[in-house]
Amino acid sequence: MYYDAKKERIKNIIFITIILLVAVFSTHHIYYKFKEEHTIDYNSENLDVLFHDKDGDEVTLSRVTPVTDSVGLSSKAYTFTIKNNLTEKVSYKIKLTNDTKKILKDECEEYQIPLEYIRVSLKENKNDNIIYNLVDLEDDTLYTSDIKALEEKSYTIRLWVSQDSSVPTGSILHYHGLIQVFENDDDLAMKQVKYEY
Repeated sequence: MYYDAKKERIKNIIFITIILLVAVFSTHHIYYKFKEEHTIDYNSENLDVLFHDKDGDEVTLSRVTPVTDSVGLSSKAYTFTIKNNLTEKVSYKIKLTNDTKKILKDECEEYQIPLEYIRVSLKENKNDNIIYNLVDLEDDTLYTSDIKALEEKSYTIRLWVSQDSSVPTGSILHYHGLIQVFENDDDLAMKQVKYEY
């Protein structure tokens, strides 16, 4: 039997090319599917708020494990960006409120972790984390600031159960919250509805 090296090389090149095309197509498809699932837009009159998690503005603390702040700062991150679309500065505030709709829907009001045991951190861009006890927030406000004309800021919020908590590890207690961004104290950033024709 005669072995044709040139023919074998051509077959291998075609085979490798097909594998590369399939890999590129799959990677492209997976990337855009992942991106669509993890990008949720909200807006107010002048601000765009983009949540980078598939849950959008919803925050859940379901694992009761009392930990120190240093450990808590490595818990699940909820990230979003705020962009000012105006050519002038805009005042805004970030709130973390109870998700009453979800609590009512799940009928779990009596299973909510007491707010005095929940620690929350907020990090703006590359600044230091600001840490609070959730119960100490005035009017649920985590942060108040201004955003310059056409500026964009990134935020990360994390939640954990305080090490001083009397809630036992593995408890069925949990927390449902909402991240809300208000422009000029009263305009709540709402989810954008996109229609497809």
